[in-house]
Amino acid sequence: MSMTFPGYLALTAAEFAGCETLPEQCAWMACHFSCYGTGLSNLPDALPEGSMLIVNDRTPPAKHDSKRIAEQLRQLTDQLPIACILLDFQRPDFPDNAQIAKVLQDLPCPVGVSMLYAENLSCPVFLPPVPLNMPLEEYLKPWKDREVWLEAALDCRLYTLTEQGCRQSDLADIPMEHPHIFRDEKLYCHYCMDEEADKVHFSLRRNAEDLLALLQEAEKLGVKKVVGLYQELRCFSDCHTSDTVTGSQ
Repeated sequence: MSMTFPGYLALTAAEFAGCETLPEQCAWMACHFSCYGTGLSNLPDALPEGSMLIVNDRTPPAKHDSKRIAEQLRQLTDQLPIACILLDFQRPDFPDNAQIAKVLQDLPCPVGVSMLYAENLSCPVFLPPVPLNMPLEEYLKPWKDREVWLEAALDCRLYTLTEQGCRQSDLADIPMEHPHIFRDEKLYCHYCMDEEADKVHFSLRRNAEDLLALLQEAEKLGVKKVVGLYQELRCFSDCHTSDTVTGSQ
């Protein structure tokens, strides 16, 4: 089945350099806080038309200069065909992250911010993938008055229910030989159940087909942008050939 991913696929610099056919919409993953200065590192030299630029906090901020970072990104948006910027800040309780997110709202293109730092801003909010055990509409409800950008991912998890409650753990996949695998239309996933004397195991998996259906519904519910990892979602195979060669500064 040939499927087109309805959003941005994020590639590393190495993946950009080694990819013969680029996705329809690309995202640069990612600019980092410099280890040797007060600005950003790993800025791209070139990008395809309409790309997303991602800035993350893999390297934690340490007195980095928000004004210098804003100037770097302003120059980059002047030089390259960048459609939008995503601040994928996943380290909580960093005042520097909050200050940088606030200052970067003045850039000339849309700037989305992770939910950890978007609450007090009026920008688009970037949400993690929809949990397997939560309906999409319920997940989006707290942000119904905001523009939402959504992370997309394949997922597989084990939920173990006991008298003490429910415990979650990672799961590689649902065993294909399982005799009873069902699809939940509201959760956009497949699942199976196994009982033991004192517990019940629920295995939930969201495959590519489930994810595509979820994202189509997300668009109907107002989600404006979707972002996923190229290395995970390259199964969405409709790509176009691009002659753009990219690198980093």
